[in-house]
Amino acid sequence: MSSIHSNTQVKGFQEHEIEQLRKEFPILHQSVNGKPLVYFDNAATTQKPKVVIESLTRYYFELNSNIHRGAHYLADKATTAFENTRQLLHGFINSDEAEEIIFTQGTTDSINLVANSYGRKFLKEGDEVIISGMEHHSNIVPWQMVCEEKKAHLKIIPVEDDGTLNIEAFKGLLSEKTKIVSVVHISNALGTINPVEEIISLAHQIGAVVFIDGAQASAHLDIDVKKLKCDFYAFSGHKVFGPTGIGILYGKRKLLEAMNPYRGGGEMIREVTFEKTTYNDIPFKFEAGTPNIADVIAFGTALEFTSKLGKKNIAAYEEELREYCTTKLLEIPEIRIIGTAPDKASVVSFLVEGMHPFDVGMMLDAKGIAVRTGHHCTQPLMQRFGIEGTIRISLAVYNTFSEIDICVEALKEIIKKWK
Repeated sequence: MSSIHSNTQVKGFQEHEIEQLRKEFPILHQSVNGKPLVYFDNAATTQKPKVVIESLTRYYFELNSNIHRGAHYLADKATTAFENTRQLLHGFINSDEAEEIIFTQGTTDSINLVANSYGRKFLKEGDEVIISGMEHHSNIVPWQMVCEEKKAHLKIIPVEDDGTLNIEAFKGLLSEKTKIVSVVHISNALGTINPVEEIISLAHQIGAVVFIDGAQASAHLDIDVKKLKCDFYAFSGHKVFGPTGIGILYGKRKLLEAMNPYRGGGEMIREVTFEKTTYNDIPFKFEAGTPNIADVIAFGTALEFTSKLGKKNIAAYEEELREYCTTKLLEIPEIRIIGTAPDKASVVSFLVEGMHPFDVGMMLDAKGIAVRTGHHCTQPLMQRFGIEGTIRISLAVYNTFSEIDICVEALKEIIKKWK
């Protein structure tokens, strides 16, 4: 079935530009179960362009050395490349200074860092932490742990039937006891883009600090932490065409300086004696031990790749993909979409009447189509909707309208045979 968009201009890119872009991603050009791969699991992880893969191998071929402490040629070159990524991130999110960028293992690690280093130091008995009902487990469990330890209370912003947050209810939860608000920028399970600027403003009015989980936003939205005025922001490299196992925590300098280190070891110290240790300046205070050097450098390459494409171009194209996908799915009577917020990113979660999501996912996989099924690490959100999980199509800039057509036709065949 040919797409209605064939050989036409689409928002953000010409169709021939997408075909050229796809050539930059080697993994896309393979067969799965005898069918051309259709990769619709981008919310879990994005694929990597050749320039990022080459950046990783180039480090080990040409630069491999530990950083910061060495005085030799390789150490200097590796340190420069490593710190260049911090500078790129500084521009990517528009922080006040590069030193406010902390390298972590990813968004989960960043949340744990703040929960432990900020939460354990500043939360007291009776204080309150607010999260939303659509959070990933990584933005629930660390707060539960620190609240239990400090005898603080965890409160939840309710989710409406369309997958939006109830902001009026959030206003009612805020009080002088609220110390931390931690919410997701874009829901990984529903695609909802939350009004984080409003949430931050409301929280700041009562003196709370705000953490924004930007894992799903990093490849889709322009991120300006100065405009948002958030206190903390985090995302992972592998969601934005970069390697796994690397991410960042942004924090305002005054908060980072007030926090205790999360881990002890080399690099995070200024001076060590058996009587006392004094800590290094930020960002190094939070970067103990030998870091993930190669992946940080390749992360910088991924940021350059994304910036060259242009976030606005990416968002515009992905919006057309999502709208087309939604329209085609709704033409199938047995399909029900979960999450119909007016402001969404490129995620479409749905159910097929009478079929378990896992069964649908396995049948699509047999046709070479990769989707995600299950609760998407958002079990409380699934419970809110009274379901076990969903089938999730998550789209990226290298996906095409023709791939959506292939998936829709496959779903029609699966439903017909199931009946």
